[in-house]
Amino acid sequence: MAQDLTFINEKIKEESLVIEQTMAEMAKVIVGQKELLERMMIALLTSGHILLEGVPGLAKTLAIKTLARVTDLNFKRIQFTPDLLPADLTGTMVFNPKTAEFYTHKGPIFTNLLLADEINRAPAKVQSALLEAMQELQVTIGDESHPIAKPFMVMATQNPIEQEGTYPLPEAQIDRFLLKVKVTYPLKGEEKEIVSRMAGGGDIPLNVVLSKAALTKLQKSYQLVYMDERIKDYIINLVFATRFPQEAGIVKLKNLIQFGASPRASIYLTETAKALAFIRRRGYVTPEDVKSIGRDVLRHRIILSYEAEAEALNSDDIINDVFNNVVVP
Repeated sequence: MAQDLTFINEKIKEESLVIEQTMAEMAKVIVGQKELLERMMIALLTSGHILLEGVPGLAKTLAIKTLARVTDLNFKRIQFTPDLLPADLTGTMVFNPKTAEFYTHKGPIFTNLLLADEINRAPAKVQSALLEAMQELQVTIGDESHPIAKPFMVMATQNPIEQEGTYPLPEAQIDRFLLKVKVTYPLKGEEKEIVSRMAGGGDIPLNVVLSKAALTKLQKSYQLVYMDERIKDYIINLVFATRFPQEAGIVKLKNLIQFGASPRASIYLTETAKALAFIRRRGYVTPEDVKSIGRDVLRHRIILSYEAEAEALNSDDIINDVFNNVVVP
């Protein structure tokens, strides 16, 4: 087993080098935000989608545009507004008067990287059309179903400070996002570097590092990362602690959680921990990998009680208590 693990570790060190090179190329434009870059690469590897939450101006849009520039993936952006229609996203049937026939006009959802900007500004029908495409990887226009080419990643953003005129995503739909990432302000030194790079207004040249074929290969390679049975048990224990905290010895959380995380959380914690280990050029998963990615996987899958809201607690506070109390293998 030790020999197999050594072989896997060396193989992954070699194959994951291109991920490190991709992130280094992106870092020519994106200052700091290492966690965000890692999460975007995790979503690409696992064929998942990201929900980003942060105030305007924190390089959320720039990050995914930069990712498109360093890969040979197609990129499109949709600004979600209250008057948006599902057809604006998915496409529609258009009548051609010359031929007296209808033809399919595909919408911007037919791409590899899609930025859904301020997703909570669009009405429920538009959100539903997007989330269905994310889940099924196909869009129905008229009587025909059209597959969305792989890889396909949606990065949706929402502004946490402005709720007027918005349509909050239902919990069942939020659950379809692999990760919910909170983007915070840069440090002083980072902001000074941002000003130095961006104040001139020039476009920073970037090289294409990751090809579509290489990405497809990496999506298989990361699954070789070894996960010990004790790590799997740890993941299950974490998820069950969000459902039955009293059984995990965290009695104070019993009345603070209305609904715990679903089995999808266990699956995604397993996949993302492997992908994170792969990105960090390791052939095995550690408990620290699970902890590092755990908040982003769990924060939108735990529904708090009114009591928790009355105490001004959020899901991150609950997750911290779970991590602090569940025994680490």
